[in-house]
Amino acid sequence: MAPPAPQGRRLRIGIGGMSIESSTFCPHRTTYDDFRITRGAELLDRYTWTAADGDLAERVAWVPLVHAVSLPGGPVERDTYDRIKDELTDRLRRAHQDGPLDGLVYDIHGAMSVVGMEDAEGDLTDAVREAIGPDALISAAMDPHGNVSRRFADRLDLLTAHRLAPHEDAWETRERAARKLVERLVSGKGRPHVAWVQIPVLLPGEKTSTRLEPAKSLYGRLAAVEALDGVVDAAVWVGYAWADEPRCRAAVVVTADDPVLAVEQARSLAREYWEVRRDFVFVGPTGTADACIAEAVASPARPFLISDSGDNPTAGGAGDLAYVLGRLLAHEELASGRVTALHPGITDPAAVAECFTAGLGATVRLSVGGAVSAGTGEHAAPYALTGEVVALRRDDEVGGDLAAVRSGGVTVVLVSRRKPFHTRADFGELDPRGYDLVVVKIGYLEPELYEMAADWRLALTPGGVDQDLLRLGHHRIERPLYPFDDAEFDTPDLTPRLLTR
Repeated sequence: MAPPAPQGRRLRIGIGGMSIESSTFCPHRTTYDDFRITRGAELLDRYTWTAADGDLAERVAWVPLVHAVSLPGGPVERDTYDRIKDELTDRLRRAHQDGPLDGLVYDIHGAMSVVGMEDAEGDLTDAVREAIGPDALISAAMDPHGNVSRRFADRLDLLTAHRLAPHEDAWETRERAARKLVERLVSGKGRPHVAWVQIPVLLPGEKTSTRLEPAKSLYGRLAAVEALDGVVDAAVWVGYAWADEPRCRAAVVVTADDPVLAVEQARSLAREYWEVRRDFVFVGPTGTADACIAEAVASPARPFLISDSGDNPTAGGAGDLAYVLGRLLAHEELASGRVTALHPGITDPAAVAECFTAGLGATVRLSVGGAVSAGTGEHAAPYALTGEVVALRRDDEVGGDLAAVRSGGVTVVLVSRRKPFHTRADFGELDPRGYDLVVVKIGYLEPELYEMAADWRLALTPGGVDQDLLRLGHHRIERPLYPFDDAEFDTPDLTPRLLTR
């Protein structure tokens, strides 16, 4: 148990972490330049509850360390990981020179893969614990699509995750992690009992959205469990489906001052998850790319959105596949221009450069797509595109240089750096509401897109985050595991373990 809160001084609590989800099936590799690194005041500005005029200001002196966050992608290069880990742990050690840290708000994702490693967050957390020492409390704020290995959870004192998917409560989760930490330190209660259990189920996020049952009710229980006398927090993790590692599976953690209650509630949540595993369904109507395009063309609903889910860069896809572009222009109504479509976000810096050289209004003949994925399958083959350059934009904060090319009724937006298109602002001068169809590289629709869509389909397309998990080729996950082992297998032991350190 941690010592009581210090008398006569404010608590010193560090903030830092490293956040990315990484598909091991994606040929992209994440480098240092892919991360946004924040330190000092810029880091503190990310969190409203660190404000000098906030209600925690009198009790807490926040110590900014370093935070690194990247758009999801392929595994992190080892030298990049080591560089960020070393800075985080060095800053933790240096922070002790001004007095010991009482705690750490550990802002991570939970689904980071690193080239040559098996449990990156486990390794990172080992190093963080060693640097901060055994007495400080660590409170982790996570994404439910992360993984919770025992090695990882053993080193933490508090851990929680978002309760909504899409993650509209992401910042609320970080604040909850911080406030729970402060409460423990002020009270002097120290580390609560941590009841941890993994569940042999691994599903994509598009099947576990809290917009639908059973996830809606399962996640909806968490606030009520947290409210029980003696419970500190309750969290459920779906796990990350596109990494081929033993730790990838669902998990439940309940933290409580009452160990019996912690185990009881964790077991109940885990059993419910197991019992409803076959009830999880995709968050929207699905089909092949061709089937979704045909339905969209025939529908009167406008705009009709289609998710190119297998190449979703915000789940870890490369974002460079022109597969759906080819399927759009294979449809006569779209190729002729009788029906219009907007397809943003294919990453191809060479094609973008050609468009800028040619200039606005020029006709270009491009080889589009496969910038990093070429050679990984037929779906990754470049597409021969002939069209007119209809828009150019320099120095987008995320996508770098952007070029829009129109061929028939299809306008494709090419980007020089991987960029998601989740909000109206992401589209810039091209208004998606002015097209019949809009294809986005995404899974479930983010809130603005969901509100915009008159109708939509989730296209089960190939790529590094293919929703059809069985065709990806996992071979290092622990078996049996649903849905890879679809036949009935013995009910697993879902007895939570009480973790101590």
